[in-house]
Amino acid sequence: MFKQISQNVWAFDVEWVPDSDMGRRLFQLPNEMEEAEVFQKMWEAGGASEEDPMPYLKTVLCRVVSIAAVIRNQKDDQSVSLSLTSLPHHPEIPEEQQESAMLSTFLNAIGENKPQLVGFNSQRSDLKILVQRAVAQGIQAKEFAKRPNKPWEGVDYFDSKFSPVHVDLIEILGGHGKSTPSLHEMANVCGIPGKMGVEGKEVAPLWLEGRLPEIVAYNECDALSTYLIWLRTAHFGGFFSDQAYEEEQLRVRELLEREGALPGKEHLLEFLEEWERLQTD
Repeated sequence: MFKQISQNVWAFDVEWVPDSDMGRRLFQLPNEMEEAEVFQKMWEAGGASEEDPMPYLKTVLCRVVSIAAVIRNQKDDQSVSLSLTSLPHHPEIPEEQQESAMLSTFLNAIGENKPQLVGFNSQRSDLKILVQRAVAQGIQAKEFAKRPNKPWEGVDYFDSKFSPVHVDLIEILGGHGKSTPSLHEMANVCGIPGKMGVEGKEVAPLWLEGRLPEIVAYNECDALSTYLIWLRTAHFGGFFSDQAYEEEQLRVRELLEREGALPGKEHLLEFLEEWERLQTD
């Protein structure tokens, strides 16, 4: 169980697909080979089978295509603001799709703001791929990477054992092997929307079809699910009273209504509708 809640909390989620440039280089494939064919070669090398045609690849062999975060900021006067952000901000603009720009923006924003990160299997996957790909891209994130001499002397995103600034919910809620719940399973048993219409396995096909806005929408919903599970876990741990927990959930509803009214954000209203349905079941 985590020991504290910081004033600034970022519940984040990352989406990635095979890196075709890496695939061409690693397997000595011709530059003119179509991206879909490169993906197929990478999956085959990763152990593809009839039962699992798109196996999970090592994250270092993949490229980040979307990052989303729910940001909770509590000020000194105890007032709380809640926002949802995602990269790329405008997924239909090719320039914003650059992986290096997304990585640099997100990691340096973490380094500047020093939030408490919250993820679901983020220690092994989401945060790991951000660091791996930033190193691969030659990106500098000095403030994010800076480590204190002693745990109590500063923020340390690389100390998963003693530092409270990265909460991986699966470390609290997971078990061993098949007893470990997926984000979708954990969300649904809590009355929280999980996967809605899109599964993780569908991200690569969506990318190949040029449907990045749908990937970003899926990413935002996963970040929201992660945040709501964190809220529920924090309530379990006594960080929020029953009344405070209700107020926190109300803030999420208000966020969904506000952001869902914007063009291209209809999926947030669908998330809210599904949440309300699950609450009444």
